[in-house]
Order: sequence, then C-alpha cells, then structure tokens
Amino acid sequence: MTIYDELVARGLIAQVTDEEEIKELINNGKATFYIGFDPTADSLHVGHFMALCLMKRLQMAGNKPVVLIGGGTAMIGDPSGRTDMRQMMTTETIAHNVDCFKKQMSRFIDFSEDKAILVNNADWLMGLNYVELLRDVGPHFSVNRMLTAECYKQRMERGLSFLEFNYMIMQSYDFYMLFQKYGCNMQFGGDDQWSNMLGGTELIRRKLGKDAYAMTINLLLNSEGKKMGKTQSGAVWLDPNKTSPFEFYQYWRNVSDQDVLKCLRMLTFLPLEQIDEMDKWEGSQLNEAKNILAYELTKLVHGEEEAVKAKEASKALFSTGSAANMPTETITEDIFKDGSVDILQLLISANLATSRNEARRAVEQGGVSVNGEKVTDSHATYEKEAFAEEFILKKGKKKFCKVELA
Repeated sequence: MTIYDELVARGLIAQVTDEEEIKELINNGKATFYIGFDPTADSLHVGHFMALCLMKRLQMAGNKPVVLIGGGTAMIGDPSGRTDMRQMMTTETIAHNVDCFKKQMSRFIDFSEDKAILVNNADWLMGLNYVELLRDVGPHFSVNRMLTAECYKQRMERGLSFLEFNYMIMQSYDFYMLFQKYGCNMQFGGDDQWSNMLGGTELIRRKLGKDAYAMTINLLLNSEGKKMGKTQSGAVWLDPNKTSPFEFYQYWRNVSDQDVLKCLRMLTFLPLEQIDEMDKWEGSQLNEAKNILAYELTKLVHGEEEAVKAKEASKALFSTGSAANMPTETITEDIFKDGSVDILQLLISANLATSRNEARRAVEQGGVSVNGEKVTDSHATYEKEAFAEEFILKKGKKKFCKVELA
C-alpha cells in the first residue's frame, strides 16, 4: 500500500488540488511540504495532533517536513472557526510559545541531518514594507473571491476586522516565500484552511509561473460533529504540566464507542489490518480498544514509561492495579477542624469539586466513594489517622485521586 493509499484508508484526506501529482510526489518521497502552527499558547494541544501525526507519516515515507511557526501571522490572528477577534499577543509571548512548540514537536518529527526544518514566518513578514507588499501581492487577490471563503463568510454578520481580513494574504505569502527559499512544493492543513491554501498556490502560479500543491486533512470530529480535544476544564494539552499523562490517557480511554475505531485509524500508527480486525469487536471488547487507543497515543506524546504508568493508574480506578501511579492530591492540616475534615471540604481540597454545593450534590446522588465504599452522608468526617494509609477518593465514574496529608 502506498503512503497516499494509506492516508485515504485512514480517512485523513479531505481535499486535494491535483491528486495525481500529489500521489507522485508523496509516494516517491519527493514532497517538501509545510504545515503552519500559530503559537497562540505555550503548548500544542489535541487539535494539532492530526497535523503532527501526518508530518510523521510523510517523513517516514521519505518526504521532508517544513514546520512553519507563525510568529508573524500570530500578530494578526486567523479568523477561521472564530466568532470573535483573537487577543493581540506581544512578541515576547510569541517567542516563548515558539520555544515550547519546538520541544514538543521533536517527539514527532526528526530534525536531525536536515531531515526537517523549522522556520518562523516573522523572519520575512515583520520586515515587510506595506506599500511594497500592496504593489507586489495586492493585484493577485480578488476581494470578491476572498469574501466567498467560508472563514470570512461566517464572520461577516458579526463583524470582520481589516486586520483579520489580511490573514489569507499573509498565509499565501508564506507559501510563496517557502517555495522560493526551501523548494517547498506542497502545503497541508486542516480542512478549514482550504481557501487560504488555494490563495498560496494561486500566488505562486501568478508570480513565478510554477505549480504548487495543497491537501487538507479531515478535522478530528466526534460522532456528534464536534471538535475533539476539549473537556469541561478546557483543552487537552500535550504539555504534561497542563494536562498530565494520566488525564491525557483518560481522555482517550473515555471516547465514545462510535469514535474509538476512527481515532485508532486517524491517530495511531498501528497497522490497518489490526484495526480492521477490531471492527468486529463489540461490548467489553470496545473498552479494550479504548485502552489500546489511550496507551498508543500517550506513548506517542509522553513516552512509553508515562504510558505504562497511566495505564496502571487507570486499572486501579476500574479494577485492580498499582495505586502508586494514581494522581495524587495533597491536603494540609489547616482544613481540619477539631482533628477531622468533612467529606465536602475534602472533595474541594482534592480538586474534585469547586464548591460545597457541588460536593453535596455529588454525595447525595451517590457519586462519591472512599476506598471503594460509597459515601451517602454529606456530614461524614475523616480524622487525620485515616490518611496515614491509602486513601482513594472518587467522584463520578472518571474523577479520582489518592489523597495524602502533607
């Protein structure tokens, strides 16, 4: 199976400009391709996962990735998928975020021996002269055509700033510069970037008389059509300090039955034959598929050691296993009154509830347990001695921790 056929079989490809040309390039390792990442946070998140996995797959097939960090375009902000304008960022914040990205990307992409390069579009965008840019690039963009792009249409009623209107031109200019500087002949991105990517291929054709290509990958959506990678507490980050390896594992362990095989195909590097066999699985076997998904992705992002720890901690939650790898919350003596602490305060101090009302509802609804025993009394208290041994506090099906006294 060629790399292109595998991408199709995994359900990754959404749109392509010239399918036969793209097949020829990537199947024979002739593509120098780029994907852009705007450093709007100090960590990559699950939304970037598809792009990173795609870059890894294509590099393994002999193609050369160009990681474009949007240090310049981040000063504007991409309107795609937005209902309001992004917050303006300082150059210092952007520089810090770029450094964080480099470290995380090295888990996916081999930057040794010129096998991949990382560049920052601030290097050419920040020094542009406005009048020269207008004269050089402006004639090649039709405002009427730009306004038909989905990323602009959905914002027109709410208001689209002129600042954001320039984003398509900036992204197109990036492709134009990468084509000239590094021989970058292809751009990949999310399906919501299609209009911006076509702008780049058209600019290269008009300015240089050369062909360049674009391919979009399907967005990672759940069975309800919503973007995956969000929880009640926010994004699922690749930085272990923002989303712990255990929380990362649990996110994938808890995907719906309808989504697990799709995620295995799109995100893991398991052979397709193995995943196709899982199509026949049902019931408890789907839980095993979720464990496989969670383990493979945690290993990919955090390494095998952390993946094993997270797997053991998950076992401790649902059956048996080592509680040593369970997430731990430390409580302090100041929460005790007359030598004991009530269950409501304990849930709050262990970060399993945000208020006494929320904690009380959880207890009254039968969703709280201590060391496997359900707690039904919202006035239940625990003395300091109880924390000298293992104290496992659980709320609902998915939130739990080992509580230790400082």
